[in-house]
Amino acid sequence: MATKEPRVVADLGRPETPEETAARKAETSRTHRASQTVVNLAWSLGVSVAVMLVLVLVVVRPDLPDREPVDYTILAEQYESQAGQPLLSPELPQGWYANKAELETGTDGVTTWAVGFITPSNQYISLNQGVEANPTWLGNQLTPTDRPALEGTGGEQLDDVAWTVYDNRTADDAGNYAYAMSAELDESIVVLRGTADANEFRTLATALGAQR
Repeated sequence: MATKEPRVVADLGRPETPEETAARKAETSRTHRASQTVVNLAWSLGVSVAVMLVLVLVVVRPDLPDREPVDYTILAEQYESQAGQPLLSPELPQGWYANKAELETGTDGVTTWAVGFITPSNQYISLNQGVEANPTWLGNQLTPTDRPALEGTGGEQLDDVAWTVYDNRTADDAGNYAYAMSAELDESIVVLRGTADANEFRTLATALGAQR
């Protein structure tokens, strides 16, 4: 039987030795195994992502419940001694309710009575009563995050109270600063702001004026 001639390697310019042949075959096997590992890893990752997407689509995610209504009139009575003066608790028509009512003192030292109202049209108006507040407090109440302060666009006289109007509804992403009103009521500055229409703001503003 004829003996097989050693393989001539172009890079070497000579037949490779048995040791070089063994090393070449070992490297070829290692490279093949590495490429298969990468393919298998990519396949496993793809399957995992597909399973996750199916779970996200199939699993029912219930909506978060709305806040429960709160009795802001009772809370206003409870907090009145802390505030040092009467807190606003307007009588409103059927269909209005509050989902928050709290008394807080900010870093500016001003005590604020804050009530969040849901209107009959399912819009939002925030009532903010600054006890013995100052112009700085008023400016802060009318300044959205990362945006300039709202500027007055007009005025309204409602139940002998002069209100300044801030109509910001044409702005992009105005959110709860889409419309606002401010006025001085006794020893407080009051700011109303939210997403409701002008008529619902007038309803709340008139009820506040009637409470004086």
